[in-house]
Amino acid sequence: MPEFKALLRGYHRFRAHGYSDQRRRWDALAEGQEPPVMIIGCCDSRVDPAILFDTVPGQAFILRNVANLVPPFEQGGGLHGVSAALEFAVTKLKVKHIVVMGHGACGGVSAALAGHGEPDRIFIDKWIGLLDEARDKVVAEAPADPQHALELEGVKVSLRNLRTFPFVAEREAAGELKIHGCWFAIAEGCLYELDEAADEFRAVPEEVDA
Repeated sequence: MPEFKALLRGYHRFRAHGYSDQRRRWDALAEGQEPPVMIIGCCDSRVDPAILFDTVPGQAFILRNVANLVPPFEQGGGLHGVSAALEFAVTKLKVKHIVVMGHGACGGVSAALAGHGEPDRIFIDKWIGLLDEARDKVVAEAPADPQHALELEGVKVSLRNLRTFPFVAEREAAGELKIHGCWFAIAEGCLYELDEAADEFRAVPEEVDA
């Protein structure tokens, strides 16, 4: 199939340039990883964090799922993929930052707004149920753009849920870990960062001091 062959052509470009150009880095990474940042993003094909943040190999530990959601801490039933990745990043890799990045035109958020009950949504409905309370709040407030409003609220939901994990809360309180909320506008190509004190997303300036 041509779509898979396109991936293989990309691999060959990587071997010819990306791998050879950073051979020393790849050799070092073969011994282990120490990424300073964990990014929790959506699995939407348009918002690859590695591309948007122009990262290099080993710089970011990236977790992607539908609607960039983090469930609250709980130890009962089910398999906890997000929680396991979070635990590994914080307690083993000792990341210094966690970034939750939402985005415009998010399909998971659209599904949450549409409500539950579609017969072909076996797993999605339960997952996006994490947004039910935020969705009800948005619907009650009746903003001009409920999709956009829920995308922003979804980031806040994940931040709140992050802090229910004891190992996250402890490290944040100790100043060993910082948590950030972001939202990426696909149409504009602009990133917005949440100022939690002001409860407001603000565009990241074109040039940011290191």
